[in-house]
Amino acid sequence: MANPATLRRWGGRGLYLLAACLILFVRLLPLDLMPGGLARPDLMLAVTFAWVMRRPEQVPPLMIAAVFLVFDLLFLKAPGLWPLIVLTATEFLRSRGPGHDLPFLTEWLLVAVVAVAAVLAESLVLSVFAVGNAPIGVALLGMLATLLAYPFVVAALRYGLGLKRATPGEADAMGGRS
Repeated sequence: MANPATLRRWGGRGLYLLAACLILFVRLLPLDLMPGGLARPDLMLAVTFAWVMRRPEQVPPLMIAAVFLVFDLLFLKAPGLWPLIVLTATEFLRSRGPGHDLPFLTEWLLVAVVAVAAVLAESLVLSVFAVGNAPIGVALLGMLATLLAYPFVVAALRYGLGLKRATPGEADAMGGRS
């Protein structure tokens, strides 16, 4: 019989990949759902940050890098830069998040600081190497839209998929949170 913690971990990984595929499918549809001129939130980033803050064992670093690399390749961005930045950001959040049981506003502020730092880092690297990129103001507006969407993403993950923080008593056979 399979260990329930292992099944939960692999089930969460499958749900994360399913969420990534759904977000990718919607973004690839030839529909413009945003009114003209409004910045589009990066829902994949919000989902990833929320998932890492709640159940970090369900989203391993290699999976995060692979998902964001696929997004980079399909949306013709500089391949590898954004996945590297997101991977760095998620590892920072992973080290700060699950064992500290942060109140939501503190978590939101932490995610906001990390997300803005990620956008600034991407903009800096792209400008140093003279790669065409969106103006910093547009990138920051997109990140603001992502941060405004973050509470809704957290609520959808919590109440739609049942993704909640691990309680202090929950531990798998290896002693880690499950």
